[in-house]
Amino acid sequence: MRTTARKVAIIGGTRIPFCRSMGAYMSVSNQELLGHTLSALVKKYNLEQKEVGEVCLGAVMKHAADWNMAREVTLGSGLHANTPAFDIQQACGTGLEATILIANKIALGQIECGIAGGSDTNSDLPIVFGKKFRNMLLKTFKSKTMMDKLKIWSSLRPKDLKPVVPAVNEPRTKMSMGQSCEQMAQTWNITRADQDQLAYESHQKASKAYEEGFYNDLIAPFKKVEKDNNMRPSTSVEKLAKLRTVFDRSDKATMTAGNSTPLTDGASAVFLCSEDYAKANNLPIQAYFTFGQTAAIDFVHNEGLLMAPAYAVPKMLKQAGLELQDFDFYEIHEAFAAQVLCTLKAWESADFCKKKLGLDQPLGSIDRNKLNIKGGSLALGHPFAATGARIVSSLAKIINEKGSGRGLISICTAGGMGVTAIIEK
Repeated sequence: MRTTARKVAIIGGTRIPFCRSMGAYMSVSNQELLGHTLSALVKKYNLEQKEVGEVCLGAVMKHAADWNMAREVTLGSGLHANTPAFDIQQACGTGLEATILIANKIALGQIECGIAGGSDTNSDLPIVFGKKFRNMLLKTFKSKTMMDKLKIWSSLRPKDLKPVVPAVNEPRTKMSMGQSCEQMAQTWNITRADQDQLAYESHQKASKAYEEGFYNDLIAPFKKVEKDNNMRPSTSVEKLAKLRTVFDRSDKATMTAGNSTPLTDGASAVFLCSEDYAKANNLPIQAYFTFGQTAAIDFVHNEGLLMAPAYAVPKMLKQAGLELQDFDFYEIHEAFAAQVLCTLKAWESADFCKKKLGLDQPLGSIDRNKLNIKGGSLALGHPFAATGARIVSSLAKIINEKGSGRGLISICTAGGMGVTAIIEK
């Protein structure tokens, strides 16, 4: 086993346009979304019929038939059939966790190159029947005679046929992610105005990035769609202020459809390799994946559901020997504007940093001009498992265009977890 870690190079990534659910990608499966994305990546980096070390892909909303999705997508991507692949799922952190896993294998010398990514759709949901009806079907399969089968079906009632639709509610709190984040916003005194301002800036930054051609080589058109369709370049703080609140109707409510990420369909993937592989194949290195860290919190009793990144980042900073201010770029996933603002406020709080993180002083503030400079999830959309690879690919390109620099990635997830990483060159 290797005793020293190798540098992990990020060559680049690609994705399909992210689209609002129940729209352009209606009834398109995760395999189709991710299949087109991976095929585009293979063509982009001339990987046709090449054997890649490993492919790690994931999705949150998966059909039972997608139990081997990564391998199936890989087999249809143009890669050599000898390329192994595996699925993972860590809620909204899936894409970034997949990247960490591939990066670790490269760093340890287990593989020379690999692909990480993810896909999600709310337009082809795995709708299933209730438990009673499922049990009846299973008993029917076991029954040996027609009479036995009829006895089982005689107890069937119309209500048993009611389908069960996947929900984003937390099983332990029975609350949606939006409801939980609204509680966080009120705990941290995050104002509606500040949330709307962050959302407005996200749309403006994303629209400007498109105008400048930043996303041209990062997006593979799909189903006649050429760019993310959630962007609202014409929005304004005044327009956002007129939207009604959605997760809480009380006078204290702050969160709206405008400052929350919409349900989105899409897929993304990123190609990583060792330095030696990059040189041998004449591949320009955009940046290096240097650190990754996850964390989880007790969101049922002690902390807000989406606050785990506030814990993961300081752990990672300690490992890297860095301060929060030692970054040129910050990519904080905008699940909700409130989540971003709560995280930033926590790092600025001496009380939080001392009592919750065990630090002698607060992590401090960041330069907001360095935050999500090409737009964030509020503007681009958030297909759960696709967001991580989207951010890694964009941040690597940002750093490469600058010629040097260091970027911090922070993603909150369901289940009270956070996935974070550092990219630099």
